[in-house]
Amino acid sequence: MSEGALTPIVVEGRNCWRIERADKARMIVDACDYYALLKELMAGTKERILLIGWDFDPRIPLCPDEKGRGEALGHYLLRLAKNCPDRDIDILRWNFGGLKQLFSPVILTMIARWKLTRAISFRLDSAHPLGCSHHQKVAVFDDHLAVCGGIDVGARRWDTCDHADGDARRTDPDGKPYMPWHDSTMVLAGPVGNALAELGNERWQRATKKPLREIDGEGENWPEGLEPDFFGVDVAISRTRAEYDGHAEIREIEQLYLDMIAAAKRFIYFENQYFTSAKIAAAIAERLNEDDPPEFVLVMPKQADGWLEQMAMDAARVQLVREIAKARHGDRLRVYVPHTDAGDPIYVHAKTAIVDDRLIRVGSANMNNRSMGLDSECDVTIDAALSANTGVEPTIRRLREALIAEHLGTEPAEVARRFEASGSLIRAIEELRGEGRSLEWLDLIEPGPMDEYIAEHELLDPESPDAMFEAIPERGFRKNWRRGKAWMKRHRPFGRKSA
Repeated sequence: MSEGALTPIVVEGRNCWRIERADKARMIVDACDYYALLKELMAGTKERILLIGWDFDPRIPLCPDEKGRGEALGHYLLRLAKNCPDRDIDILRWNFGGLKQLFSPVILTMIARWKLTRAISFRLDSAHPLGCSHHQKVAVFDDHLAVCGGIDVGARRWDTCDHADGDARRTDPDGKPYMPWHDSTMVLAGPVGNALAELGNERWQRATKKPLREIDGEGENWPEGLEPDFFGVDVAISRTRAEYDGHAEIREIEQLYLDMIAAAKRFIYFENQYFTSAKIAAAIAERLNEDDPPEFVLVMPKQADGWLEQMAMDAARVQLVREIAKARHGDRLRVYVPHTDAGDPIYVHAKTAIVDDRLIRVGSANMNNRSMGLDSECDVTIDAALSANTGVEPTIRRLREALIAEHLGTEPAEVARRFEASGSLIRAIEELRGEGRSLEWLDLIEPGPMDEYIAEHELLDPESPDAMFEAIPERGFRKNWRRGKAWMKRHRPFGRKSA
């Protein structure tokens, strides 16, 4: 390998399950574009639509009108089933969330109508230990085109990249408005779609005890008018899965996070819903103790969505950020919250990471303990160091500039100009921050005693099924902080020094 050549971060059997070719790939930002695309993809599917997710709400319109109304997803699926009864529509969602929906007469009626069709099969996934959730968001069409990312086909998810204040289309099925919502996913065609179909089939079989029927899975149904970001690239698929029912634990996602942090030279740009993994935080802190460490930029929601999530996640985030700030170059970590023109916070549900504009990762995994070893997760990654991916860096850079520009209410070219002038991602953002649509520093509000106790002992955010039953003195973020710190010291790349 020549001097200066990149070493792949993704390695099969270490931090990913498979590396497969994507003939075409496109990152989709925010659910407005994804839901419209999903509607088109389902209509064009010939043999099977497979939808696997944490949430699924048949009441939502995929393409709401100016008042937030439109044909409900459930009715759309019935229409698809009527028009093509030989096409399978298989839906698998997490059982606990699904059971909550059974209290809705509208949803119960829709499920009953689905059952009367031969084409639609709706099942709940309970194939996981107590306390775990099935958190993957994967859709597969005819076993060769797939979507993998962070966007659930659920209520309170639809939004545009404008995140406009008072957008009447941002209304839940009960007619109530909800906050602006930012999210992302990846559309992939080719052999990587076959691999994600295998993953989906395996998950379906574990949950239902029956395999999906065999289909030909031939043809190409990439939508006309959808310009790919990438052509002919190799894509890594990484997973999390708890040990259960004879199936071994998988922690590829956690390993990939650690390997990304170890390999970064200039920066890592994260968009993520949570930041509570002490192991990941300690790895970042170790990098920030080096002489010339990379920058770490996190774009996150102001607070978690829901009281229980706030108790579990927000206090832990404050503790971890404060610990990282003690590092020698702690100022090279910045945590930002996006706001609308009127100054209201935008909820960040995306799970996206970009390393040095040479690697982009999109998936379902949060940077919390649950996503490292408890819940089922799936991420996809494009790494420029893989031989098939030579020359993709400008595309990754363009995607990163577009994401930051969306949050700052500016043009991607302006983000590029500021970054090129300073060489610092943090400085570029700081120069562009302002009133209205912008990024604001996360307010590190001191947690209350109860919040702090829950966060300190990871009571609602364990890293494995066994951790849920550990004695209180034997669990907590201090232990995982030490593990992350020790791992980074063992795996520090050559030529780097720390204090």
